[in-house]
Amino acid sequence: MTCPACRFAVHTQFASPELVGPIVEGGLDPAADPGWADSGAESPAEYARWAGHLCGVTCLRMALGAGSPPLFALRDGALKYGAYTEDAEGSIRGLVYAPFAQYVREVHGLDATVHRHLSTDEIVALLDEGRTVMASVHYAIRHPEQPAPGRGGHLVLLTSRTPDGKGVHFHNPSGTTATTRAAELSLPDFERFFAGRGVSLADGARRGPRTGAGPGA
Repeated sequence: MTCPACRFAVHTQFASPELVGPIVEGGLDPAADPGWADSGAESPAEYARWAGHLCGVTCLRMALGAGSPPLFALRDGALKYGAYTEDAEGSIRGLVYAPFAQYVREVHGLDATVHRHLSTDEIVALLDEGRTVMASVHYAIRHPEQPAPGRGGHLVLLTSRTPDGKGVHFHNPSGTTATTRAAELSLPDFERFFAGRGVSLADGARRGPRTGAGPGA
């Protein structure tokens, strides 16, 4: 099989890949990331507040490929469709799959299907069809050598089977090293972290953004 790592660029939800580890595991304030402006955020404060919630749109950015919009432009689009919400206390909620899939289809011209119940066998079938899969996993998937503390709460982009056909290759927006950002796991190891749900995207079907598209447009 061809090397799956060559098919998609690897992006992180924090602007400086070398700072992902210090931010997610070392307590570094994301506002100290010198690359924050590259994300499209309006300020370090906005970047710090949102970047930790943007694993889903980072997966979308990878799936869209070359020329994809900046991270916060994708965030803005998802917000317009209700894929992210903020409660009265200002807490950020999301990613909400159904409005996100509608946003992806209508704005980016990429077929998106919500899978509320998804098995690893079904993931393999989707990958074999040429689709990518945004899968809900526990963020600790970057440490597969350790017991899984839970399932779900984070999104990674599955791109293909592994060369031996017995595992999956995926890109992790919060991977702390090169090998955890573009990672491979056997299906049993992946399943330990997997929540059994996700969104599949048609590979290579991007038709380009529709100017002015939005809910009801």
